Amino acid sequence: MAKLSLFDQRRRRVRTALRAKGGERPRLSIHRSSQHIYAQVIDDARGITVAAASTLEKDVRDVTGATKDAAAEVGKRLAERAMAAGVSKVVFDRGGFLFHGRVKALADGAREGGLEF
Repeated sequence: MAKLSLFDQRRRRVRTALRAKGGERPRLSIHRSSQHIYAQVIDDARGITVAAASTLEKDVRDVTGATKDAAAEVGKRLAERAMAAGVSKVVFDRGGFLFHGRVKALADGAREGGLEF
């Protein structure tokens, strides 16, 4: 078996911890690239995406580039859409990304929008 990168080790560790908590809550999953940030609320029990938002959306693109401000806006939009779909409590799946910078800004924006995690 090939040796995993630190990112993949961290992603596996985070996902294992989420599974140990059980699947009673939907999962707020994020992906961060060098230019954009994407977030979605996934109901793993039903296998569907409940809500999604990213910096690729036209209204969010007006907020300059790949900044913490844009990430916070994505978090607020995601929370608004999740609340409209009836989801108020989620577990935060940061994947292999550190909880810092844009990832933290997105989480704070989602909390500001009303999501609990």
